[in-house]
Amino acid sequence: MAHPADQQFFARLAALNDKFASTLPGTLDRLAMLAGQLDPAAPAEAAGELQAMLHTVAGSAATFGYRGLGQHARTLEQRLRVLQTFESVAAADWQDWLGELERFILDARRDPKSLS
Repeated sequence: MAHPADQQFFARLAALNDKFASTLPGTLDRLAMLAGQLDPAAPAEAAGELQAMLHTVAGSAATFGYRGLGQHARTLEQRLRVLQTFESVAAADWQDWLGELERFILDARRDPKSLS
């Protein structure tokens, strides 16, 4: 028989999982909006918030059964960090990254648990 503390833990975890799943569409919308605001000539503000959001998704997703989503978010976050490291980044490099982010958002909207 399960201990009541275990039942409470798993009930709380299930509630948090449901909350993550229910807030994911809004998170993806916010990522898309920030991506649209990112100016490759002056990316600092939008890029900083994008990085923070991707970091949060990457850290939370695996906990709630979205392993591929989390791994892809981590890859995007790490690549964004590299782009932010350099004083000058070619517009094409920003566009490549933004294209990858756009594909991530589209795939996550379609089926967030199927991302690999």
